[in-house]
Amino acid sequence: MLDGIFSKVKRGKMRRSKKKEKREHPRINHTLPLKVAANGFDFITTTQNISCLGAYCHINKYIPPFTRVNLKLTLPISGARIKKEYDVNCKGVIVRTEDEGKGGFNIAIFFNDIKENQKKKISEYVNQFLPQESLKFCSS
Repeated sequence: MLDGIFSKVKRGKMRRSKKKEKREHPRINHTLPLKVAANGFDFITTTQNISCLGAYCHINKYIPPFTRVNLKLTLPISGARIKKEYDVNCKGVIVRTEDEGKGGFNIAIFFNDIKENQKKKISEYVNQFLPQESLKFCSS
């Protein structure tokens, strides 16, 4: 019996079950400009995904988990004939660092020091891309 399971895994036939999202606040896969400052280094990068509580991005230097970082995230704000940008300045903590096989590192950042109005701006940005029944606003 196990031989059959192992052969399916080797051939890529085993399917992952779709798990229900456990995150309380929605996350979207969007590319947004992000500046990460840590340990005397500044990294200019883009998000791979974002929520009102954190972001995931790629950088070219290893930063260990639990490192405190300063962040500047730029959100595009669109209105009737108006295109603006809103800067979110906050502090975060690296909660995960993954070695990227192609070079560099993917990092997950938790926003641990962010003003409520900035958290709300991120939440509003994220919510505009979600179905109506999935809308959720970030709060402390």
